[in-house]
Amino acid sequence: MKAITRAVFPVAGLGTRFLPATKANPKEMMPVVDKPLIQYAVEEAVAAGVTQLIFVTSSSKRAIEDHFDSNFELESALLERGQLELLNIVRDILPEGVSCVYIRQKYPQGLGHAVLCAKDLLMNEPFAVLLADDLIDHDDTPCLVQMVRSFQTSGTSMMAVQEILPAESVKYGVVELAGNAASGAVMPLRGIVEKPLPKNAPSCFGVVGRYILTPRIFEVLEKTTRGSGGELQLTDAIAGLMAQETVSAFRFAGRRYDCGTKLGYLEATIACALRHPELAGDFRASLRKFAECEA
Repeated sequence: MKAITRAVFPVAGLGTRFLPATKANPKEMMPVVDKPLIQYAVEEAVAAGVTQLIFVTSSSKRAIEDHFDSNFELESALLERGQLELLNIVRDILPEGVSCVYIRQKYPQGLGHAVLCAKDLLMNEPFAVLLADDLIDHDDTPCLVQMVRSFQTSGTSMMAVQEILPAESVKYGVVELAGNAASGAVMPLRGIVEKPLPKNAPSCFGVVGRYILTPRIFEVLEKTTRGSGGELQLTDAIAGLMAQETVSAFRFAGRRYDCGTKLGYLEATIACALRHPELAGDFRASLRKFAECEA
């Protein structure tokens, strides 16, 4: 079984839900405590063994490239001041042996199109897709690490899913399962529907932003017609892929925060602050005081 060494990060979106904050700053660069949102996704991929990071960007996302590049002036200033701890933080954003590639998507045409943009770089190998909007907190093992381990056994394309409320089905791709949801973390799919009404939802499991896909997905994407919103939907292509190979849902351990929404972003910030080695104790005390004042 081939290892997963490449991951695609679709980051070309406009981030309109966070205007005016995202007018000049990419949504993916918004900080969650002391790291930008995109860095959490990158760290998860690197922990899973990924060594090439493929960013599908737009002209307004130069800050992402700068973040993962070296900054000679900043590093020199920190070294001169003797701020070695900060210098190491800056230098260690990407470990040795991990590289970045950037592909321009002229304008957003759907998640399926963003993945298709990376076709020529993936060398006919299985790969991961991570959506930075979905920050997945965990106690021990990152979500993509869990998925890669499962893929090494099953060899099937898979997508992360979580249980959702029936009323939330219109926000998700919702999966139809071929087996019992309680049978284990990996569940074969019978179907998938993009943003169904609650009465038409085939299950209570919605897809979140972690995928492992085999290269056959590109054959399907190239034949898939435009779907919801006039865009090329990855969900539609995965539905077509199921006619050619087994596709599974992966029920991960951890909590996902939808940082594409303001509430989810704030929840993620609180969760990460409560785990931060420098801030956790003081921040927890501050929250208690705040709750007492509000009460």
